[in-house]
Amino acid sequence: MTILISVIKYMALLVWIFFVLSSFNVDTTVILAGLGIVSLIVGLAIQPLLSDIIAGLFIIFEDVYNVGDVIVADGFRGTVKEIGMRHTQILDDAGNIKVINNSDIRSLVNMTDQLSLAICDMSIEYGESLERVEAIIAENLDKIREAIPEIKEGPYYKGVSELGDSAVVLKFIAKCDEGMRFQVQRDMNRQFKLLFDKNNINIPFPQVVVNKPISFEEATHKEKKVAKEFVEEQKEVAKGLEDANGQSK
Repeated sequence: MTILISVIKYMALLVWIFFVLSSFNVDTTVILAGLGIVSLIVGLAIQPLLSDIIAGLFIIFEDVYNVGDVIVADGFRGTVKEIGMRHTQILDDAGNIKVINNSDIRSLVNMTDQLSLAICDMSIEYGESLERVEAIIAENLDKIREAIPEIKEGPYYKGVSELGDSAVVLKFIAKCDEGMRFQVQRDMNRQFKLLFDKNNINIPFPQVVVNKPISFEEATHKEKKVAKEFVEEQKEVAKGLEDANGQSK
């Protein structure tokens, strides 16, 4: 509508000017011829502007995206605030507005066309019985969905995604509208944490194990003598050989 109103406004202004000139018996054909030459010169000068306008028309008529859609354009994610004749305004979650010329939009993902995936990774200790945990999850997935009405499909348990240094990582996914994806992920984290707490399923955290100092025995006089003779013997038999780094001994 913004583009259409702008086009109609400028066309109406141009037609009005010609009607006024005609009413004063001005030969408009000469003006039209002159305008043709001027238009050619100006057209070359404002070629980038025309590219933006044409790109904006294609965006509208091909329904690439509309106002209110969540898109990722050239790496910037946000909600389309306005589609103008020259540029598109995108508003991100932090309130920042990015203005992109329509002809500069080379790569674009419309996140509104399809449901988006909300992903939740939950960790359990290695000592936990994986089968017990999976049985508890199976009994409560429907309850978690009821607790998060923004979920359109799921949540689904995808299995063990990683065997970490100190944790077994379980992956859950759910489908929702793109605008609610991050909130659904936070809600899933909360619901699974409450579920694990209720069923005494431990979520691991970094731990430091402190051991008592170990006392070491001193070598006896005989052992020192044997060690010295052994080292000298090994030097002799290994003379001229190289170690793994290719250095001569």
